[in-house]
Amino acid sequence: MDLFTLIIIGIVILIVLGLSIRIVNQYERGVVFRLGKVIGVRDPGLRIIIPLVDRMVKPSLQIVTMPIPSQKIITQDNISIDVAAVAYFKVIDAYKAVVEIENYNRAVNQISQTTVRSVVGQFTLDEVLSETPKINQKIQEIIDGHSEPWGIKVTNVEIKDIKLPDSMQRAIALQAEAEREKRAKIISAEGEYLAAGKLGEAADIITEHPVALQLRIMQVLSNIAAEKNSTIVFPAQLLNSIRDIKDFLGSELEVMEKDKK
Repeated sequence: MDLFTLIIIGIVILIVLGLSIRIVNQYERGVVFRLGKVIGVRDPGLRIIIPLVDRMVKPSLQIVTMPIPSQKIITQDNISIDVAAVAYFKVIDAYKAVVEIENYNRAVNQISQTTVRSVVGQFTLDEVLSETPKINQKIQEIIDGHSEPWGIKVTNVEIKDIKLPDSMQRAIALQAEAEREKRAKIISAEGEYLAAGKLGEAADIITEHPVALQLRIMQVLSNIAAEKNSTIVFPAQLLNSIRDIKDFLGSELEVMEKDKK
């Protein structure tokens, strides 16, 4: 054979090898069709197929992060909200993912949207806002039940955004403000109650020890004097005490003068 023939043969061999050799990555599985019939699933590595007779489809086994578009939903208490979510799934059976469903990504996306609308619509607005983990779990179980025959495993579903109407946002803000005011009043009332109890105990002590009241009055006057105020208001009890002391001293002086006489 001449050189030209060898070159032609070499080119043909290279073309045949190029059409025959397939590389299956670690995160893939190769589903091989021969004349339209599945003959097996190939593991990662270098694989050989028959050109023009065999065809290999390589679905990925990696976890897919699929955003679920915002859905307009009416809750059980007739409030319209927009809910967006995200779903995580992966192929666990390459054969089913290729044979049982035409496009598993689109199928999971569509079933996810309808399931979000159906499940969230069964709850009231307060439950949607407060019981999100429970709703996520229920959505995930329903989607996973639908996708299992396709060789798909839904690992998680999370509601990532809940948009409320403006009027409802204002109502919730007012409700939250009223709740804060309620807690503040309760705390203030509890403080007044405790303070009244302590004052009652102090009054009982003063009743048993009248001198304690006078000492307390003197302490208050000392505090006022320390602030260098120009005006000092004397409590009535202090004036009475001073008047009593003055009367007592006056009576003692009269007694002493009588004794001298």
